[in-house]
Order: sequence, then C-alpha cells, then structure tokens
Amino acid sequence: MSEVLLEARGITKEFPMGKKKKVHAVSGVSLKIHKGETLGIVGESGCGKSTLGRVLIHLIPPTEGELLIRGENVTKLPEKDFRKYRRELQLIFQDPYASLNPRMTTRDIIAEPLVTYHACPTKEAVTERVLDLMEAVGVPGEFLYRYPHQFSGGQRQRIGIARAIAMDPSLIVCDEPVSALDVSVQNQILNLLNKLQEERGLTYLFISHDLSVVRHISDRVGVMFLGKLCEVGNTEEVFQSPLHPYTRFLLDAVPRPDPRSRGEEVRLLTGEIPSPVNPPAGCRFHTRCPYAAERCRTEEPVMQRIKGRDVACHYPLCQGNTD
Repeated sequence: MSEVLLEARGITKEFPMGKKKKVHAVSGVSLKIHKGETLGIVGESGCGKSTLGRVLIHLIPPTEGELLIRGENVTKLPEKDFRKYRRELQLIFQDPYASLNPRMTTRDIIAEPLVTYHACPTKEAVTERVLDLMEAVGVPGEFLYRYPHQFSGGQRQRIGIARAIAMDPSLIVCDEPVSALDVSVQNQILNLLNKLQEERGLTYLFISHDLSVVRHISDRVGVMFLGKLCEVGNTEEVFQSPLHPYTRFLLDAVPRPDPRSRGEEVRLLTGEIPSPVNPPAGCRFHTRCPYAAERCRTEEPVMQRIKGRDVACHYPLCQGNTD
C-alpha cells in the first residue's frame, strides 16, 4: 500500500437534539485513506456516510477522536493554522443544482478558491487558469460567462469538479456525486473522475448508496451501519464474499438483471429498525441480524482482521481463523 494520506482514530460526531437527546451520527470510526486510492463508503440513507466525509476534511469538528494528515494530528488546530491543509481537502457535492451559486458565472464559481488563496497574480491569470480547468473537465471555454441555470445537471457537476480540483488537492470527498444524474451521464462523470485521478494523482473518498457505482470506481470499500463501520476491505473481495451479515444483506438487496434469478427467494431483513438517537447496546445490527446471539446484545464487537479484511462482528460469516 502507498503512504497513509489521512487517518481517522475513533471519530465520533454527535448532534444535539433538544435539551437532553443527541443524534449519534458517527460513532468511533477508525480508518486509513492511502495516497492515490479510492475508498468507497456505502450504507443505507442516514447511516452517517456524509457526516463522516465532512468530519474527515474538517468541515465540521468531531465530538471525539483524532484526525491525522500525513501523520500530523490536526484535530484541534485553529482554522488559521489549518488553512495550509484546507486547500488539500476538497468536496464534490451531491446536488449539482444546489451546490452552485445561481448569481455567479462559471468563471467566478471556478475562480473562487483561486482568488481566496491568492493562487494567481492577476485577473487575467485567474481567467486563464479557469479556462484550463474547464477544458480538463470537458466544459467548452465559450461557456465562461454563463450562469448555472443555463447548464444541464451533468455540466453543472463538471463545473463543481473543476472548482474542487482548482487548488490541486490531495484528497477529494465525493459525496454521492452522480446520484442526481441520469445513468448515461453518471458513466461520463465516473470516467472523468477516473481520468483526473490518473492525471493528477488524486485520492478519493467516494460516498454512495449505489453499490454498482462503488464497485466500479473503488479500490477498497467500507460498509457503514448506524454510524459505525461494519467491514472494510478490497472491493472485489467484499462484494464476492462478504464477512459481515449486514454487508451480505446489503448485497442481496441489489436487483439482479438475470431473468433466471427471478424465482429465487431473497432473504429480507426483519426486526426493529434502530434509531441513531437511541442506538441499541452491543452490536448495533443485532436487532435485525438473524445470526445474533446473547453476546451480540450486550457486547459491542471490535474490528478484527479476518482474511485480509477488517470486520466488526462476533460471528463473521467465514470459515477459518483470524490473521
């Protein structure tokens, strides 16, 4: 593996809900993101994927835990001291319609980080840099002074990507960047992200609930359930032989295009759906897990190394010993 670009240690994020309650959005997540890789994060809506992504790039502070960038602890750095890292960490938003200021032209949208960080000496140099970025993402230069409402969804997302790569970042959090786009446009954007990664040596944290998209673009994948990571490993290994019960059910829920599989029974999750306001004790998946034992209801599982993967389960779905 290449060098560790960003490491999270026990990251927790809670949001107050009234006077006494809290939403446990992310709970004790630890992971490493290696330089040049794409780490996919999957899970159902509300599991904490987007919150985790924003915490990792310091857009919102963690309630507990540590963030390290190239080995340096940046968790409690004041914003003025964190500024040198800010340009390295960027975000591509989910909604290309809401993420662009409707009062700004394409030139001003892409130029905003360049101006903020004084990256170009003159206005002419800024415009020239913007045109280069537009060419890199496939937006014609003649659209320089158009407004967002004059573009399609795919073109808007390309503009958002151009803005994200303007400062030559090291890590980009892609927060469901293709979920609001047509399928044909999704492929174009995914191919663009792959191309930019190869050309610029980018590292991605790719957040999505679409398993096929994650499988296509990710080198490794992490599965989240109710604010916790269940399983992390090589993408193909996780998809081919999931070790955590939740991962298996998540994959089984994907419709199969093969007509011969129509008559096959698909095992569905049952049981109580836990709340992030009042998560259950022990394993958070035990209320829906058909394999749950008494230990699962009382003792929280820790990540263990099994067959080259990290799995948080007392009784992982595998044969053999931990390594």
